[in-house]
Amino acid sequence: MELKKIVLGVALAMGVATFAQAAEEPVAPTDQGSGSVTFKGSIIDAPCSIVGNKDQTVEMGQISNSALANGGTSIPADFKIELANCNLADKYKTVSVTFTGAEGKIENSLGMSKATGASIIMQDGASNKIKLGTPTALQTLANGSNTLSFSAYVQGNPGETVQLGQFDSTASFTLAYQ
Repeated sequence: MELKKIVLGVALAMGVATFAQAAEEPVAPTDQGSGSVTFKGSIIDAPCSIVGNKDQTVEMGQISNSALANGGTSIPADFKIELANCNLADKYKTVSVTFTGAEGKIENSLGMSKATGASIIMQDGASNKIKLGTPTALQTLANGSNTLSFSAYVQGNPGETVQLGQFDSTASFTLAYQ
């Protein structure tokens, strides 16, 4: 019995010593989240900066094939190119935008991947149809911020059956200040 008390006393003393030592050592923090931030961009020779990401996505929504039958159209989806920090001085007063991309079956339209039988038509802020590869009408600029407004809609290709499925299309744009 006496030996059990000695062993129990030694074990208890070692536990207290270990606890005291642990309390003195700093505890390494746990990882509560980490990551990185990458900054990308380019410096250009222009009187205005493009706000945000120059590459954007326009959600056209779910369009019924019956709306596109016989050359029908979807509801236009608006998109814009925002310009900031415009310092026009006396050199620049206007800007035009030239859109390019894979042509669709309808004149000056964008073709669509995957789903077929329809094309994408782009319009300027005054609802004028945009001709691919041709500058839009000049838009007047002001110092500071400017918004260039556009819209796009899907139109069924005349004489074709509209195929079901997801689609995408890409148009590149170039600004020309004058």
